[in-house]
Amino acid sequence: MSIDELLSIEPQELQFPFELRKQISCSLRLLNKSDYYVAFKIKTTNPKKYCVRPNTGVVLPRSTCDVIVTMQAQKEMPPDMQCKDKFLLQSVITSPGATPKDITPEMFNKEAGHEVEECKLRVAYVAPPRPPSPVHEGSEEGSSPRVSVSDNGNLSSSEQTAVSRSYVQGTEPEENSSEERALISKLTEERNSAIQEKKQLQQELELLRHHSSKSRGGIPFMYIILVGLILSQRAELLRPVPSGDGSGTGNDGSPAITSMDAPRRGLSDH
Repeated sequence: MSIDELLSIEPQELQFPFELRKQISCSLRLLNKSDYYVAFKIKTTNPKKYCVRPNTGVVLPRSTCDVIVTMQAQKEMPPDMQCKDKFLLQSVITSPGATPKDITPEMFNKEAGHEVEECKLRVAYVAPPRPPSPVHEGSEEGSSPRVSVSDNGNLSSSEQTAVSRSYVQGTEPEENSSEERALISKLTEERNSAIQEKKQLQQELELLRHHSSKSRGGIPFMYIILVGLILSQRAELLRPVPSGDGSGTGNDGSPAITSMDAPRRGLSDH
């Protein structure tokens, strides 16, 4: 029975997107197309450079097993981006119900008479994926116009751009969107509150000006009462003094002296 009848391997070549000083991983998928329990073991020509998990295992009938191969961080670029490392996959039929704990090195020993299937895998370095192109902030299409808060408390689109730039790059778009909306809502509420306080202060100032103008331009009520009292007292003084016989003349036949005549005569005597 050939290896193709036991296990199908995908891919046939291990491709690592090479980057200096960075661990790089790639995966293998083993597919058991048979009705047997198949034990496998993976070897490499450079064990210090690679880490294989799992390097041994059992693939159940009509099932798959994923293997992760990790290359340690490299300090130097390989010449011409070529790699001579190789991997060897060995597989053998094992007893039904076998587990990885049942695997022994003796199972893959051909000299002991075991039928072992082998498949060699090559290693290739490929260019790392390019990072996404950054969006130019100065472009008209890529950036939003600048924002300001209008008098009615609404935020213009430029403030939304400023808010979005305040966040750290690398967060999820949905998370950014929710945080931006929360910050914009908070700024709007603060702006509306400031506008309301400004209107209230203007009303209070207008009321104070109104009271001040009334106190300066009008006649106080107490002053009117005081003037009325003075006028009433003078009216009492201006009333004529009645004579003894009620004829309006004195005892000697001369006109009676009124309260107005008395002070005048006094002045003339002097």
